Amino acid sequence: MNTEQLKEVATQVRRDIVRMVHKVQSGHPGGSLGCTDFLTALYFNVMKRKEGFDMNGVGEDLFFLSNGHISPVFYSVLARCGYFPVSELATFRHINSRLQGHPATHEHLPGVRIASGSLGQGLSVAAGAATAKKLNGDDTIVYSLHGDGELQEGQNWEAIMYAAHHKTDNLIATIDCNGQQIDGPTDKVMDLGSLSAKFEAFGWVVLDMDGNDMDDVLNVLAKAKEATGKGSPVCILMRTVMGKGVSFMEGTHEWHGIAPNDKQLEEALSQLPVTSLGDY
Repeated sequence: MNTEQLKEVATQVRRDIVRMVHKVQSGHPGGSLGCTDFLTALYFNVMKRKEGFDMNGVGEDLFFLSNGHISPVFYSVLARCGYFPVSELATFRHINSRLQGHPATHEHLPGVRIASGSLGQGLSVAAGAATAKKLNGDDTIVYSLHGDGELQEGQNWEAIMYAAHHKTDNLIATIDCNGQQIDGPTDKVMDLGSLSAKFEAFGWVVLDMDGNDMDDVLNVLAKAKEATGKGSPVCILMRTVMGKGVSFMEGTHEWHGIAPNDKQLEEALSQLPVTSLGDY
């Protein structure tokens, strides 16, 4: 897809997000809206993917969502690129739905490789999968996504050390640097300091990205791919706006995990143009 087509998909995904969360009055729209451009570009343009889905993922790029509360954007992107019917988005967070509030594997939802609700675990899994690919002579790439507040979990830093020590150079970890978490701004809850300095000190290649500019997303993801295979894992520090695309949700932790009411949904959809893809 070209940039304009990707932007249209991203707009539709944002429409999906606010409608899904509104319908059940539950879910996490803020981070989902902020990460929409990145996940759209990754799945529709960047990753090497096969037809169908199997858990082994041999010969294709893999993606692991660590900050699993942003499941609305993940489910929408997976459905829109064909992993399961788009109509199934209407079952989000319903009893017996495969689209649980946090992605799970026991329902065997295509596209979901790990359960991710407990934060801080995804980078360990991604590093393990990337190691397995290297041991098996599989030259494809492992991608992962993490929240910035999530890095307050200590397990991340063990994985960061592991990946650098073992020269896991087929791993690209992206950090959603929106500066917000459930209880407030990250610098007020537990200041993360310079993530660039930290990752570089741990032996990673670090790139900076404007995660809400589709051109920059594509450009930096291309640079990240070029940086693989050279002895070091790659970290992308992705600057995003929580709630991006819906003005009253933008830039505040207050929309981390609440749903819009009927009037707010109408206002949100008025800011997100109807696309040729159509609502579910």
